[in-house]
Amino acid sequence: MNRRDVMILGGSALLLAGRASASNIDYVPGLVDERLAAGETLFVDFFAPWCGTCRTQERHIEALRAENPAYDQAMTFIRVDWDTYGRGDLAQRLQIPRRSTLVVLRGEQELGRIVAGTRRADIETLMNLGLS
Repeated sequence: MNRRDVMILGGSALLLAGRASASNIDYVPGLVDERLAAGETLFVDFFAPWCGTCRTQERHIEALRAENPAYDQAMTFIRVDWDTYGRGDLAQRLQIPRRSTLVVLRGEQELGRIVAGTRRADIETLMNLGLS
């Protein structure tokens, strides 16, 4: 392996490491309780891949995260597939009325939520709750 190959591989590894920290974790039962018990602040996105409102929310969330790395340092982003878990224990316990619901949680407390909202300013305000 020559020096150029080593540099390319090293750069790729750094890019992938940065990307992994800024990714979403797909929900599985028990994940939210486990992460909250570990002291994490969670941004939970109840989405459906076919939902236009969800796609608009996702664009704003990703843009805000790209502009402010503090969001990824302060919160764990979890995506809950509505089609799979919309009637599950977590959705019932949190009284999630529909897909396109965004919730910020810390410990036993819900810090805030948005239901079907797509205004960037509102999503930013919700995300800022997870910073404090």
